[in-house]
Amino acid sequence: MPSASHLALEQAFTHARTFNKFKPDAVSDATLHQLYELLKWGPTSLNSQPGRYVFLRSEAAKQRLKPALSPGNADKTMAAPVCAIVAMDTRFQEFIDAMFPAMPTRAMFDGNPALAEATAFRNSSLQGAYLIVAARLLGLDCGPMSGFDAAKVNAEFFPDGRWKANFLVNLGYGDAAGNHPRGPRLAADVAMQIL
Repeated sequence: MPSASHLALEQAFTHARTFNKFKPDAVSDATLHQLYELLKWGPTSLNSQPGRYVFLRSEAAKQRLKPALSPGNADKTMAAPVCAIVAMDTRFQEFIDAMFPAMPTRAMFDGNPALAEATAFRNSSLQGAYLIVAARLLGLDCGPMSGFDAAKVNAEFFPDGRWKANFLVNLGYGDAAGNHPRGPRLAADVAMQIL
C-alpha cells in the first residue's frame, strides 16, 4: 500500500490535472474558508502575504467577470462552481511590520514603488500556486487561467485600485470528460542545473 506522503504527492502533483469541466456539485463557504486557512501558511518573502482572493460563486458574480474573459475561457468559467480571482494588494506593506516583526520593513517598500510592485506580483503568484496545491489536497480540482483582460477585471472588481488581478483559477470537482491529453513536461537536463 502506498504511503500517505506518496498519495499526497499524487494528489497535489503527479496525478493532478488542469480541469476544463466540472461536476455541478457546489463548493461550500466552509470549504473556501478551509482553503484559505491552509494556503495562508505558504511562505512569502518577509512574510509579506500580498495575495488577495475573490471567490466568484454566484451566477451574478460570474456574469460580472464574463466580459473580461477570453472566448476560450468564458463558457468553462461560467459553468465552474467557483472562479477565484487571485489578486495582489498594492499596499501590502501596511501589514508587513505586524507580519514580520523581526525588523521594520515598511519604509523599504513605501520608498520604492518598483520594489513594492515586484514583491506584490512575485509573492501573490506564489500564493496563487499555494491555492492550487491546497485546493487539490482538499479534494478540489483546479483550472488556472491567464486568458483574461486584467484591466477589465480591475475596473469591475477593484475600482479603488488597491487590489490588482494576477490570474484566475476555476475551482470545483472535476469532470475528466473535459480534459485534454496530458502534456509532457520538460526533462531535468533542459529545465535545471546543479552547480
